[in-house]
Amino acid sequence: MGTARAAQATRGPSVPAPAPAPAYDDFPFTGIDDTGIDDTDDTGVVQNGKDRKRARDMTADDTPHAPHASHGATPWPAARAVAAEAADALPAEDRALGDALGQVLAESLVALTDLPSFDTSAMDGWAVSGPGPWKLPPPGAQDVLAGRPGARPLRDGSAVRIATGAPVPPGATAVLRSEHGEVTVKGELLAARHVSHGQDIRPRGGECRQGDELVPAGTLVTPALLGLAAAAGYDDLTVVRRPRVEVLVLGDELLREGLPEGGLIRDALGPMLGPWLRALGAEPGEALCLGDDEDALYEALAASTADVVVTTGGTASGPVDHVHPTLRRLGAELLVDGVAVRPGHPMLLARLGPGRHVVGLPGNPLAAVAGLLTLAEPLLRGLTGRVPGEPVRAVLAESVSGHPADTRLVPVSYDGAGRVRPLRFHGPAMLRGLAAADGMAVVPAGGAGRAAEVQVLGLP
Repeated sequence: MGTARAAQATRGPSVPAPAPAPAYDDFPFTGIDDTGIDDTDDTGVVQNGKDRKRARDMTADDTPHAPHASHGATPWPAARAVAAEAADALPAEDRALGDALGQVLAESLVALTDLPSFDTSAMDGWAVSGPGPWKLPPPGAQDVLAGRPGARPLRDGSAVRIATGAPVPPGATAVLRSEHGEVTVKGELLAARHVSHGQDIRPRGGECRQGDELVPAGTLVTPALLGLAAAAGYDDLTVVRRPRVEVLVLGDELLREGLPEGGLIRDALGPMLGPWLRALGAEPGEALCLGDDEDALYEALAASTADVVVTTGGTASGPVDHVHPTLRRLGAELLVDGVAVRPGHPMLLARLGPGRHVVGLPGNPLAAVAGLLTLAEPLLRGLTGRVPGEPVRAVLAESVSGHPADTRLVPVSYDGAGRVRPLRFHGPAMLRGLAAADGMAVVPAGGAGRAAEVQVLGLP
């Protein structure tokens, strides 16, 4: 972090504007070879062709074999299952209606009263009693308006003006809509259409009766649910507490603002992770940039009281990758240490102690998103009490190459015909494809052909 600030403070003179970018369709598949596999690993190291082939065809003991998954890595479906089962839902809390959006009901929503709580006019018009014609009072004398109870009872053969939402007077048998009635010069009301008994009256309890279960526990609080709860008389809701999440951004090469230069790059994950975690039901704090400082990382993890700490970068085995050594110092339990998925295979999930977890994401942006979808999303789903929905599946509009042994996550967009099309710019360090994506396709080892059906992970 200090390096980034120093470089920013000593920024040199401005440079000429870069040449216009190539047209989107003409841009090369940077980092993609003829097999469709990104040449860079998730730490950004580029392999040459000979090394790449050898890495694909050799096992850890350098014995020639068929292509294999990342050594010791957990299969992608298994990693998601471990993360989903790693923690139970957090305790319940009461939140005001305006603060409960996006949380999950810890208790069923039960009707506190009948809805509607009285017979209500569904239309502007006249409340009528018996068959017409009907005698009207003087104009405005007895109009029945919303929010003004206590209307006088109607006698048979009489009518009174009524507004939508107003309580229907005792003795009324129907509401005649304004456009269906005609007032004669003698002050009588005539019906232009037949009026049936109970027409345009919303009867008390027509939507629910007091004590009815409106929505079961485990339901996500949506704007519509908030409206229903308010109509039913609720001022607050009992919901599962949001997980508190801290984000630790690692890397001496990261700038917080301005243009990248001098070997430094902008931090893309700090601004992205907070909103993404919030969309997953968490309550994230402001991202903290630590640089590549093992002691600072240790102190931050040891002092954290968050339910989940998300780190970015430092999950591999390079000279400044401090996540694994720090977790060992803290006595953490590794639940997932590497996943057979591209991009993002160096991701991890660890338990620091009861109710405390660490999700270690790779430092490359798209690889980090793969880690979010693989480990953070199911972990947070369990903590928030969200019920997993049925997997979304779609047909590929064109073939997608795959890793020889690992699952591959590829940004895709819907093409208007219900199919998904893979997007360009999907290297581990790229976000351009993801920013235009509707989801991430789960491509099995070996790839998937045109018209193949694949799972599609949703994006916030």
